[in-house]
Amino acid sequence: MPSASSPVPVAVDPRGGRPPREHRHDIDLIRLLCSVGVILCHTGSAFVNAVGREPSGGAGTYWAGLVADSAGRFAVPLFFAIAGWVVLVGAPPKDGAQLRRRIVRIVLPLAVWTALYLAWGRLRGTNDDPVGDLALDSLLASVRPAYHLWYLYAYIPVIMLLAFVVLVRSGRRPWGLGAALLVLAAAPSLFGDLSEVTGTELPRFGWGFGPYQLIYAVLGAFLLALPAGATGRKRLLWTLPALVALAAVIGYQYRVHYAIPYASVLVALFGAGVLLSLHRLRIPEGLRPRLTRLADASFGAYLVHVLVLGVLTDLFVSTGLSLPSAAALMVAVTAATTLLSFGAALLWGRLGMSRVLG
Repeated sequence: MPSASSPVPVAVDPRGGRPPREHRHDIDLIRLLCSVGVILCHTGSAFVNAVGREPSGGAGTYWAGLVADSAGRFAVPLFFAIAGWVVLVGAPPKDGAQLRRRIVRIVLPLAVWTALYLAWGRLRGTNDDPVGDLALDSLLASVRPAYHLWYLYAYIPVIMLLAFVVLVRSGRRPWGLGAALLVLAAAPSLFGDLSEVTGTELPRFGWGFGPYQLIYAVLGAFLLALPAGATGRKRLLWTLPALVALAAVIGYQYRVHYAIPYASVLVALFGAGVLLSLHRLRIPEGLRPRLTRLADASFGAYLVHVLVLGVLTDLFVSTGLSLPSAAALMVAVTAATTLLSFGAALLWGRLGMSRVLG
């Protein structure tokens, strides 16, 4: 059996002479860990917010939450890295129609879950505005009350831009995609100007991405595309800087600012350490089918987990917990949210509802 760092032989398709696309099981593992990382981060955030973001509000709850929140901060940079790898390396779009199908597979569940979260908020009485106003705002990238969906409002423009570059380099002329990107680029300023001229407060136009998101996508694609021998022999060495960066993130969130920006160099170093620690990791063959199913369910789990988490934290999180009790509760809530979210995603996948629910 070849080691984790040895090159992987690629078979050749005798019909066309081109190698079949390699399935990256290490990326399946990274996707799965990122999904759990997001759940851990949001659970920690709920604990921190429960005590007013100050240790004086409940030291045990605060510190359990802050450490968990910090430990999950690697996930968003690596999600952008995987998105970049898919578009630039793993499965570049062949034409605009293929890209549109990919975007529809994201936008449809986004719309459905936005509606579900709005309905859930109304049922619980937690919406901060009328449902109609929140629904209108969501068309322009408001993330109330489903705060975690902000990622998709950035993810879609990122893959659109990267796909535009890929298609132009392949000789295509994606005029429609270029026009859509132009609209995304001009809309924030246009909305601001219209608000100024008309004297009315227009909703914020949030479809777009920051430079750090695009950089994570491009550099992440580069790192993920490296051959196995480039990082595998030094796998354990990458774990040490990841742990150091995690400690620095905890210190930053406590001493400087909560929550730490994803554009922070500390978050970037943390994410890079995790990625390089797992890069081209060899997954035992017996685990690969199960790992792939779980990774495929990660999008649905991501969409539903905030609903599950909100119920659990409202029931169990309190300010007067000791640190051991808070840490144990943190683990229990994270595990329960993960199991319930992935269980739900796997269930509706079996029922053929993944196209609608993710």
